[in-house]
Amino acid sequence: MDRHGFLRQLHRTYKPRNYLEIGVNDGRSLALSRVPSVAIDPAFRVVTSISCDVHLVRATSDDFFARKDPLVHLRNGRNPFRALARKDPLNVLGGEPKLELSFIDGMHLFEYALRDFMNVERHSRWSSVIVLDDMLPRNVDEAARDRHTKFWAGDVYKVAQVLRKYRPDLVVVEVDTAPTGVVAIFGADPESTVLKNAYDKIIEEYVVPDPQDVPEEILVRKNAVQPEALLGADFWPSLIKARTLRRPRSAFAPVRRSIERLTG
Repeated sequence: MDRHGFLRQLHRTYKPRNYLEIGVNDGRSLALSRVPSVAIDPAFRVVTSISCDVHLVRATSDDFFARKDPLVHLRNGRNPFRALARKDPLNVLGGEPKLELSFIDGMHLFEYALRDFMNVERHSRWSSVIVLDDMLPRNVDEAARDRHTKFWAGDVYKVAQVLRKYRPDLVVVEVDTAPTGVVAIFGADPESTVLKNAYDKIIEEYVVPDPQDVPEEILVRKNAVQPEALLGADFWPSLIKARTLRRPRSAFAPVRRSIERLTG
């Protein structure tokens, strides 16, 4: 299954009520959304029909998230789930829209991807799903910061390493999609300041010149789950219910155990 096939099935399985995408490119992944969406790219060239109520932003993600109320479109957009909207209009809590499904496929450099995750997490809940693309390079050349291959993952794979080291409260799942893998992250905590406080230290440690020292377990996808296994897991109904009812973070524990059983 390729990344677009995975995203398509993820929309159907998780049924998000809003969607955010960083890195639009030609619009093929954005075309999978059917809910109010925000899509960010400084140089998009959409050539695909889009079937959602979308705010398409030509900007860097850093500049976008520096705006006041960047997700206002998700408050004003049309919500197809009207029955749910009466309880929780567009998934708004305290007047601020909260992201449900986010796909990060922006600049393929570690520090950019890390900031993208930090920005997205600030606008998410524990029941949100955040997906990062290009997380499983197949060789050292694909993982280079300086692109010189057809398929380019860059060194964004390091984001998963940093999250496991600094944010053990999250669940980070590597998914074996073609061509360069994705990672799904569960348990977002918008109140966490761990990454912000350690950012300079992290950058100093992880931003290094090519060639990158890619762990063998990443190159051979030792810990990656099959996309069908993740999409067919038994925790999704519980996650969706918790999201709909805005259950507290304490409800993450049983969902976490279910995900961790899947990943071994």
